[in-house]
Amino acid sequence: MKASNNRMLGLAAVAATVMMTGSPASAQFNGHEEPMPVTSPKLAESYWSAKPSKPTPYTAPNKVHWKLSAILAAHRGQSDWVQPIVRNPEQDGDYISLGTGKKTKRKMYADDRVVWIVQDGAMRVSIDGYEPFVATRGFMVNVPFRHFYSIETIGDKPSLRFEVRQAGSPPLYPADETPDPYPGRTYVKVTGQPGPSKDRDTNPIYVDFWKQIGNSDKPYNGKFVWDDHFTSNILRGKAQPIAPTSNRGHFHVDWTEFWFVMEGKIGYQIEGYAYFEAEPGDIVTAQKGRWHRPSNAPDAPMSTRIPFNPRPVILHNFATD
Repeated sequence: MKASNNRMLGLAAVAATVMMTGSPASAQFNGHEEPMPVTSPKLAESYWSAKPSKPTPYTAPNKVHWKLSAILAAHRGQSDWVQPIVRNPEQDGDYISLGTGKKTKRKMYADDRVVWIVQDGAMRVSIDGYEPFVATRGFMVNVPFRHFYSIETIGDKPSLRFEVRQAGSPPLYPADETPDPYPGRTYVKVTGQPGPSKDRDTNPIYVDFWKQIGNSDKPYNGKFVWDDHFTSNILRGKAQPIAPTSNRGHFHVDWTEFWFVMEGKIGYQIEGYAYFEAEPGDIVTAQKGRWHRPSNAPDAPMSTRIPFNPRPVILHNFATD
């Protein structure tokens, strides 16, 4: 199948330029959105793309489908835990639970942002240079590089977040904190330059999904955070019929893509696996080079998925037969 609703949605996602409104910390791009760094949404002619001869395998902790229900069952009775979910050469992703009244040490990352989505509970987020705010379920939080930050669980239950970072990037700590051990690294006291990222005009510090986007029956297709090392969109739409298996979707030559399911149900056909549906809080991964076709499931009025990619705008290779 040469064209489909899913293909058009995929191209629209690449070219999305929708903007949101909100407070200065949560407003997306504030009218200063960076232009899409390509000349057009589609290549003018067909071409030969380099696809792996064999599907890229899933190695632990990576799975095609991490179910939130299974993650919670594995940590039943625990309040503080980390469940590794995604590991690839570009990005790391973990589910992290922080117990009631607990607070993280202040830390920062040297050259890349850290983002997370709150799945449950409530947390007070303090980021240097910004007013502290309370993030609850559905908040998407972005900490620009070289900004110290901390998280404190508030309320009567642990906070739960899905966090994505640059692969293998160790946290840095202020001089008045004691660093946590990090494999293969020794912490030494230093000074540094240049200063923190100026991220205010290009990426939001947070998006309150349920207040800003999920409170209507309108589709949405816009950016969460974009830079030269990180791409994440918010893709919301209405129910779709399941496409035939002959529609393989697309693949990416060099990059792994994974998704957080925010609402509804997302149907997936991924090379080597039968069609399946993922629910809120689930994480789905398409290893690099594998055909994949995400779509909104037919029995959910509205569904939203949050894709994570390491580059903007990665090439989507669609079949011609």
